[in-house]
Amino acid sequence: MDYKKVKAPTNTVTHDLMSFADETGNIYESVVIMAKRANQISVKMKEDLTRKLKEFATTNDNLEETFENREQIEISQYYERLPKPTLIAAEEFSTNKIYYRNPLKDRDDQNLD
Repeated sequence: MDYKKVKAPTNTVTHDLMSFADETGNIYESVVIMAKRANQISVKMKEDLTRKLKEFATTNDNLEETFENREQIEISQYYERLPKPTLIAAEEFSTNKIYYRNPLKDRDDQNLD
C-alpha cells in the first residue's frame, strides 16, 4: 500500500456517525469493520517501518554509545507524519473501498431460502 497516495486527513476529523451506519444498517457493525481494517493497516505500516529501519541496524552491543543516523530519523519522521490507520480506515469505509462480509448474515439469508 502506498501511503503517500492516501487521501485521508492527517489530523482528527469530526464525522457524522449515522452516515457510517448507512452502508451496513448498524453503526456498531460499521465501527467493527473500520477497526479491523485499521488493525490491518497498522500491522502493514509496522512491518514496512521495521523492514526499512532494519537496513540501518548496527550490531554494536555497547549501550554507552548511541549513534544518530540521519536516514533513520527521516524515515521515522515520515511515518509519524502519515495519517493514522484509523483515519485511513474511516476514509476507505466512507468511499466504499473496503470489502467486507458478515458470515452470520450470509448464513441467515441461506436459511431463509
